[in-house]
Amino acid sequence: MKELFPRIAITGFMGAGKTSVAEALARALGCEAVDLDRHIVARDGRAIHEIISSEGEARFRAIESRALEELLAQEKAQIIALGGGAWTIERNRAMLAEKGYIAVWLDAPFELCWERILKTDVVRPLARDFESARRLYEQRREIYALATLRVEVEGKSCEALADEIIRAVRT
Repeated sequence: MKELFPRIAITGFMGAGKTSVAEALARALGCEAVDLDRHIVARDGRAIHEIISSEGEARFRAIESRALEELLAQEKAQIIALGGGAWTIERNRAMLAEKGYIAVWLDAPFELCWERILKTDVVRPLARDFESARRLYEQRREIYALATLRVEVEGKSCEALADEIIRAVRT
């Protein structure tokens, strides 16, 4: 089924469920899913927040773009869960399009994302407080809307979202 089904890049705000949905999609399709943030941590040996704190967001975005480029060059990943800001970089969108990825935006309400952010122990320097996270969420929405497919997240399990994506992509 791998060859018959298009490659998918999942985007959305932090806490939208990108990694969990990517894993559910991979299970349903019998293929590999890669989380870009985890790939960066394995490649760089530092947590995302450490890179941002020590080198700044702009340098992190450059590292992120390079890691995505390397991942795409390997041509192994059928499903990629992007970091929350990866889709905001035009070069990343172009690389994904060039490789034939369909971009899926997991559109989750800010309140749901914020609730999930607070529940995890992941340090998120770009979401230190409610107001700065909300501003970032609002800024990114119009860029997320450039995705090929928009899927509303609220009230749905990861498996239901994966099924919805599969149905939408097949039609």
